[in-house]
Amino acid sequence: MMKRFNYLFILLIFLLSSCASNKVQEKETLKSALDGKFYIGAALNADQIEGKDEAGLRVLKEQFNSIVAENCMKSVNIHPEEGKFDFTLPDKFVELGEANNMFIIGHTLIWHSQLAEWFCVDEQGNNVTPEVLKERMKNHIHTIVSRYKGRIKGWDVVNEAILDNGEWRQSKFYEILGEEFMELAFQYAHEADPDAELYYNDYNEWHAGKREAIVKMIQSFKEKGIRMDAIGMQGHIGMEYPSLEEYEASILAFSNAGVKVMITELDLSALPTPDRNVGAAVEASFEYKKEINPYPDGLPEEVSKKWNDRMASFFQLFLKHQDKVKRVTMWGVADGDSWKNDWPVKGRTDYPLLFDRNHQPKEVVQTIKNLALRN
Repeated sequence: MMKRFNYLFILLIFLLSSCASNKVQEKETLKSALDGKFYIGAALNADQIEGKDEAGLRVLKEQFNSIVAENCMKSVNIHPEEGKFDFTLPDKFVELGEANNMFIIGHTLIWHSQLAEWFCVDEQGNNVTPEVLKERMKNHIHTIVSRYKGRIKGWDVVNEAILDNGEWRQSKFYEILGEEFMELAFQYAHEADPDAELYYNDYNEWHAGKREAIVKMIQSFKEKGIRMDAIGMQGHIGMEYPSLEEYEASILAFSNAGVKVMITELDLSALPTPDRNVGAAVEASFEYKKEINPYPDGLPEEVSKKWNDRMASFFQLFLKHQDKVKRVTMWGVADGDSWKNDWPVKGRTDYPLLFDRNHQPKEVVQTIKNLALRN
């Protein structure tokens, strides 16, 4: 009788402990569950930076410990005219991050897209000389980076300069300066804040050609003594691509080359894509067709489950390589914020982030917390 009592007592204690543990897990936030593994971040839009999106800010402060500026630091916004900078939103963005003890990322210093029209041309619209472009780049980078010296902890120095096949994008920067523009951008950023981390950020880096070109660039920087701390791997992924093996191969390749990996701009589209090779090219646009906007009123349960499972599999991969991955940043806070809603087809409704349009956590959020506790 006594043995039976002891057995029942131990079973009761186990069940109570299990229930208590489950309650703790439910109360656990993403940032607390992932503490010591990697930062969990989100890109902020103007409404969040200015305090207008109260629900989004609530989720941000509860769940995330890193932020990146989605648009307000791109040159067309921060440096719209030569000699004229607009720091209104960037200042508020940095203050918001500091007030909430967040790891702050600046995005982006040099990018061919959303580029101020004056930056690479003269008054007649002709390309400026290499000397003029170098001076403009230096002034742009020094002014912005030095303003936030010691406050912004890492910078996406150059964004999307390499094509999927490994060739250089024929941007104005490349046309005028060749490969040197990349080295100069990192040099100028390091001069402006020697303690800030410096990143190269790109999409579709699971393509072998792009992966190999980036590894070659990392090695060249190391040989020349130019600082590059990490590669930002944009996570604009779909339900069918890339494979986990392709994505993992790039994490390993960049890590083996001697840099950390940042998972940036992470969103998982639940919708069919007109072209899987379009990556994150913001200029891409396709004609609206009903079949590529199949869920205007919400995801069917079966599709939602597949979405949650696929997003969870990527976080499992990131946790597997937590010694290599320093940060995972979602490209937005909740589904309603996402650029994917109107890209690459106007009028689409997508569901790519961890929190839904009502700012409620999706099933995968709890799965991520469970995975974090086990890894």
